[in-house]
Amino acid sequence: MPKIFVTRKIPEAGIKKLKSAGYEVEVNPADKVLAKDELVSVLKTGKYDAVLALLTDKLDADVFQAAKGSVKIFANMAVGFDNVDVEASKKAGIMVSNTPGVLTDTVAEHTFALMLAIAHRVAEADRFTRAGKYHGWEPMMLLGSDLSYKTIGILGLGRIGSRVAYHAVKGFNAKAVYYDVNRNEEFEKEFSAEFCRTPEEVLKKADFVSIHVPLLPATHHLINAEKLKMMKPTAYLINTSRGPVIDEKALAEALQNKIIKGAAIDVFENEPAIEPALLKLDNIILTPHIASATEATRDKMAELAAENIISALSGKEPPNLVR
Repeated sequence: MPKIFVTRKIPEAGIKKLKSAGYEVEVNPADKVLAKDELVSVLKTGKYDAVLALLTDKLDADVFQAAKGSVKIFANMAVGFDNVDVEASKKAGIMVSNTPGVLTDTVAEHTFALMLAIAHRVAEADRFTRAGKYHGWEPMMLLGSDLSYKTIGILGLGRIGSRVAYHAVKGFNAKAVYYDVNRNEEFEKEFSAEFCRTPEEVLKKADFVSIHVPLLPATHHLINAEKLKMMKPTAYLINTSRGPVIDEKALAEALQNKIIKGAAIDVFENEPAIEPALLKLDNIILTPHIASATEATRDKMAELAAENIISALSGKEPPNLVR
């Protein structure tokens, strides 16, 4: 009977699918992120046929070497795979898969929740009210910003970026401008969107900048002190992609000095650590990497990871093979 190792507790939907396929499933009983040496030890002694991994697992050459000869696939329960050394997996002859598509709407919704919350000062107003500072309506109290009819800048027009643009244009009559390595003229036509040839052009034009790029060497610190100064002083920055895309120290300084009006981020440069200066600011909203955290979506992610494993162990190509 094939053995599957799951690196941490996941929704039961994924476990059930694996067991229904006739597999023995072992879940990390500690329910914590395994250090690399711990994962290597597990793989060397467990002789598993597949591993269902999470974005917090660092899958490098040492891990793949420990799994070589036994593990056929690492199914990453995430869209991004910046935690995986894909070239090392290929050298070891081990497949890697991800879980795209199933979380698009959920992440786009969370992006909009952040966008609206920072513009309308929702979190700040909640703290204000709980602190007993509300003594009645005032015409100048906690004035925020409108989103309707503004310019939304999208950095990275993949599934999620496209969906955010859809909500902005169709729901809020916003103008969409975007940058992506691939131009999408069909998208431009459907949403009256404007293609920008550089990220800098988006930053200069947008009232709200929403980041949806993968984490690559080229996108590390894509948003730094220089780029933040290109934004409008009335603009907001939203990030639900990967934390290292933003230089957090530079962001803290930009918010402190009113270079931009506000920010809302769900991911951090050195998770779970957060730049201390950000924690002291009122003009930023911080959520703990929960953009895909709905019951339905996490179930779908777990099931898709399981499906990738089932395909691989059945001698088929996984539907979401990372190439």
